[in-house]
Amino acid sequence: MFALVLGGSALACAGGEVADDGGTSGTSGTSTGGKAAGGSGGTAAGGAPTGGGAGFTSGGSNAGGAGKGGSATGGGGSGTGGNATGGSTAGVNNTGGSSAGASGASGSGTGGNATGGSGGGDNTGGSAGGGAAGGASGGTFGGSGGTGGANGGASGSGAGGAAGSSGGTGGVIPPGEPDCDAQMPSGGTLRMNNGSGGQGNLAWEIWSNTGQGQLTSYDVPAFIATWNESGGYLGRLGYEWGGFQGNPVPHDQRGTITAQFVARKTGSAGGYSYIGMYGWTTNPCVEWYVVDDSFNNMPINPGNTTNEGDVEIDGGTYVVYTRPTSGSGGTRCSGVTNWIQYYSVRRTARACGVISLSEHFNAWESLGMDMSGELLEAKILVEVGGGVGNVQLPIANVVLQ
Repeated sequence: MFALVLGGSALACAGGEVADDGGTSGTSGTSTGGKAAGGSGGTAAGGAPTGGGAGFTSGGSNAGGAGKGGSATGGGGSGTGGNATGGSTAGVNNTGGSSAGASGASGSGTGGNATGGSGGGDNTGGSAGGGAAGGASGGTFGGSGGTGGANGGASGSGAGGAAGSSGGTGGVIPPGEPDCDAQMPSGGTLRMNNGSGGQGNLAWEIWSNTGQGQLTSYDVPAFIATWNESGGYLGRLGYEWGGFQGNPVPHDQRGTITAQFVARKTGSAGGYSYIGMYGWTTNPCVEWYVVDDSFNNMPINPGNTTNEGDVEIDGGTYVVYTRPTSGSGGTRCSGVTNWIQYYSVRRTARACGVISLSEHFNAWESLGMDMSGELLEAKILVEVGGGVGNVQLPIANVVLQ
């Protein structure tokens, strides 16, 4: 919830140096959002705004007194949701006034919005232009661009102000922590044998080297992975870009990738097991894992790995490994039989939370691990090496921003 921070009532008194048109100039209001009244013919600026916490602060609402039009630019609220508004009146009822509304500043906090200044006043025979360009970009995650200024005065000759610039980055607030007590949805479709289907973040895939695993998918991001001595088994759900008529691009062209997951495991899983996220890039060929839980003790080590160091992501420590591997049937890279695997393995297991996948990609790159290839998929994963069991995931939600 945002709080509206109103300006104080203090006004600056007119006085000081003589203005060009013979009037005295008003000084600026000094309280939060305070108004400043111009002296006769003066050019008083709006009060200096103060961005506070989650507050909304604007520039002084009267820029310019009864003489020449002044201009005021509202400051951006510096906290979450800070909004910035341009000076609202630029030369009101001025004969021959020529001022234009100023542009709104950028809201610097999350969701900050910026609005351009209003247009010129009703100037008799004046050449008052509309407000200047709209406000700058909003803050991160959802800030919107400012609107353009209004048209010129009633009998002025000015045109309308320019359009505002673009909104802030992201446009969507990152997903919050999932409900760890969430229950499985009703219904569902049982998938048997190897196969894939679905679309968007509901693209599912099931594979085992015996072809006997199962996966139950739903019309919401959730699934159940089931195996019964299925050999090497993988069940996964999320985005697929590299399939038939796919359009894979490098991960940094997909935006920010995050996932919410809740996993409940029963039974056994053979010699190895991974619960987390999974995918491939090609050119170069990389198979990658983010492992947050396992039927085995964490942190697991896939073997034959090189420890690349630890990284701190999502409130936990991950061990980063690289591992060379080979084969002819498991790779998604055409014509490739030797490739590299990347792992981020959480030191302390968790079965519920947010996985900031893009942060893992960035961390790997900072360690010199090549992630420049086209991203084929980004899915929530269950992988096991045998046994009899299942993992229920009432939340398996991959989010693009």
